[in-house]
Amino acid sequence: MRRSAHDPRLVGITISDVTVDRELNYADIFVSAIEGSIRSDEILAGLEHAQGFLRRELAQRIELRRFPRLRFHWDATFEKAERIDRLIAQLHQEQRKLDDVDSKTDVSS
Repeated sequence: MRRSAHDPRLVGITISDVTVDRELNYADIFVSAIEGSIRSDEILAGLEHAQGFLRRELAQRIELRRFPRLRFHWDATFEKAERIDRLIAQLHQEQRKLDDVDSKTDVSS
């Protein structure tokens, strides 16, 4: 289905989650990209533009009495996780520096 959309704005996206309400009125689709939020507006605009096509394609593949409307959202989870990883690495590096200073202080005492 990715290849069918033919929209360059949709290259390199990942669908991270999909939730559907009980009444099957809406499907909330969460997406991200390797480049991060730099392209979020562009990608969401491309998905909104392709919404009718994507909904029709999905409806043909999934048997439901009524197919939900698609709503697209940017998922910043990966970006937040990456930031947390960097902060933890920075803390470890600072701790190693403090440990080195402590060990040098103990040797010279």
